[in-house]
Parts: sequence; structure tokens; C-alpha cells
Amino acid sequence: MADDITEPTTETVAAGQLRAFIERIERLEEEKKTIADDIKEVYAEMKGTGFDTKAVRTLVRLRKQDQAERQEAEAILDLYKAALGMA
Repeated sequence: MADDITEPTTETVAAGQLRAFIERIERLEEEKKTIADDIKEVYAEMKGTGFDTKAVRTLVRLRKQDQAERQEAEAILDLYKAALGMA
């Protein structure tokens, strides 16, 4: 009986680990929300100064891609535009 009191059981260790993981996720989710709010404010500021935020969002997305990936996507888009008589 004394061993049960002094030694942690598998359940208490697992529960402690689980709680720690969940608390980390909760903190990260809060940080993510704060960052998303900050990004939203920057876009609002850009819009207020006359920038087209839809175009800026496209540029941000394109800058995340490597050059080869971006060129491939642009080539496909050009092909589709030509097929529809838009080029």
C-alpha cells in the first residue's frame, strides 16, 4: 500500500503529460490568434492607405512558393487563359 502512495502510477504520469501538452497547445493557439489579429490590422492599415489587399494577399502567397513552383503555376494559368481566349 505504501508503494501506491509514493510512486506515481502510469495513469498519473500520462495524465500529467496530457495536461502539459494541452496547456502548450492552448498557449500556442492564443499566440496564433494574437498573430492573426496583428496580420488583420496590417491589412486594414494597407487598405486604408489605398493598397489593394487582394493583390497583396496574392503576392504574399506567391512569395511563399519557390521560383520553379511559381513558374509552373503561372504557365498553367497562362495555358488555361489562352484556352479560354483570355490571353
